[in-house]
Amino acid sequence: MTSFQQRKAAGDAHEQYVAEQLTMRGWDVSPWGQGLLTEQIQDALRKTDSFIRWIPDLIAAKETDLALIDCKTRMTSRSTGRHAVERAAVHAHAQLVAWTLLPVYYVFDDLDVLTPHDVLTTGRQGPHSIAGSGAPYFLIPATDTHRFDSLFGAGSPAAPWGIAS
Repeated sequence: MTSFQQRKAAGDAHEQYVAEQLTMRGWDVSPWGQGLLTEQIQDALRKTDSFIRWIPDLIAAKETDLALIDCKTRMTSRSTGRHAVERAAVHAHAQLVAWTLLPVYYVFDDLDVLTPHDVLTTGRQGPHSIAGSGAPYFLIPATDTHRFDSLFGAGSPAAPWGIAS
């Protein structure tokens, strides 16, 4: 089991990678969500059931298109080929989509992409214990995902591919 600091460092690296990939495709990207808040506020939010604790990591715009991006680091099982998304996040993001009328996308390490709707319709409830948190989650076959390029445009041929895992 990894420490919170190790998971946070991996998550920050993945967010940066996703932001770079979006930027290479002509998207303007800004950080969003809990990562912008002080540690004290983040700690307080983690102890609540408030949906604002699930604000996606990034907001991106390309012309008149806007997207909310929640980066999912180390949330794919290499042995089963399934992605995991915490159930509370999916429920919060479904509400966020309804409230903002903006899409929310989960972007995994391999740039597979899912939406909250995808997770709710194709996911199966997994056991408790996601990344050591003990939280319930959904499992979604990686074969049921969208490709990053099909949603956000093709990348530059000179692009750096992947981050170290």
